[in-house]
Amino acid sequence: MIWLTSRFAIDLSRPQVMGIVNVTPDSFSDGGQHATTATALAHCEQLLKEGADILDIGGESTRPGAPPVPLAEELARVLPLVREAVKLGVPVSVDTYKPQVMQAVLDLGADIINDIWALRWRDSADPLDGRQVVAQHPRCGVCLMHMHREPQTMQAAPMEGDVVPQVLSFLERLAQELQGLGVEKSRIVLDPGIGFGKTVAQNFALLARQQELLAAGYPLLAGWSRKSSIGAVASPPPGTALPAGVHERLVPSVAAALLAVERGAAVVRVHDVLATVQALKVLDAIK
Repeated sequence: MIWLTSRFAIDLSRPQVMGIVNVTPDSFSDGGQHATTATALAHCEQLLKEGADILDIGGESTRPGAPPVPLAEELARVLPLVREAVKLGVPVSVDTYKPQVMQAVLDLGADIINDIWALRWRDSADPLDGRQVVAQHPRCGVCLMHMHREPQTMQAAPMEGDVVPQVLSFLERLAQELQGLGVEKSRIVLDPGIGFGKTVAQNFALLARQQELLAAGYPLLAGWSRKSSIGAVASPPPGTALPAGVHERLVPSVAAALLAVERGAAVVRVHDVLATVQALKVLDAIK
């Protein structure tokens, strides 16, 4: 299976590792660590040395409760880095829901739009539509993610009931609508949206039954890295000397990535690239 993107036809017969590059001051895991173009570009280069196949650049935190970032500020964070990252010889994804940012990064040569809103977000003051931006591009890849409600409210009132068929129906409908606008199926990847408006049990149900999501016929991206659900099930027992913060979720995050790949995920979006790449080599060795 091939993921068609602006400059690359990505071979998904081997699981692809998407390295996270947050140029934000407030992301839940690494906010502020790569807030300048120079430090973020150095981080991109380090992730590539560690074995990342794709870089995913984001200029706005979408952690639960995160406030929206003004358009001008997101553009100022993202564009200088994208301008340099597209020279690194690998697919560059941009994590954004704003159509204006999508258009700007695609104009710079970005390969993939990775949208938590699945191209549904609208700016009442601007007629530009994310679906229109992607549909008018001749080739860019797109990742459509399921999110219940919005970042400010999604965990205050999570989904109810069996999430698997709900997520599948949502993603399948939006992917079909995008194809109806002329976007080739080979350009589309789906993301069930781990942690976006779902309970811990619902997130793990999506992992346990992930193969049901493959029924839609699209490649899947899994984003478990350092999520709160990981911390909820893998925190150290009370009284131990082990720390329990976000940065101590590496091992269970890698375990979740491996399980996702075993259950059919084509792309895993991770902070800890080297550890994930090493673990995938172990998995590959037994196949």
